[in-house]
Amino acid sequence: MAKKIPLRQCVGCNQMGNKKEMIRVIKTAEDEILLDMTGKMNGRGAYVCANRECLDKALKHKGLERSLKTSIPDDVVAGLMKEFDNRETE
Repeated sequence: MAKKIPLRQCVGCNQMGNKKEMIRVIKTAEDEILLDMTGKMNGRGAYVCANRECLDKALKHKGLERSLKTSIPDDVVAGLMKEFDNRETE
């Protein structure tokens, strides 16, 4: 029997995608917003496709804020974008 592939919905484009190919953004118990590259960190998570357009859409339409149930400060948004860009260049 084939193993089931876990799917998650992107908060930017609303497409379903393979969990391993997406990037998880989490809100920790201390209310920090972080990129979770391992997919195993504790906290409330939201998934975004691994491209910049989806992150931009998720921020513009407040999909990320809805999923994490918190507002995201501008400095955290800038940090997420920088981390996202660093990840894409690797």
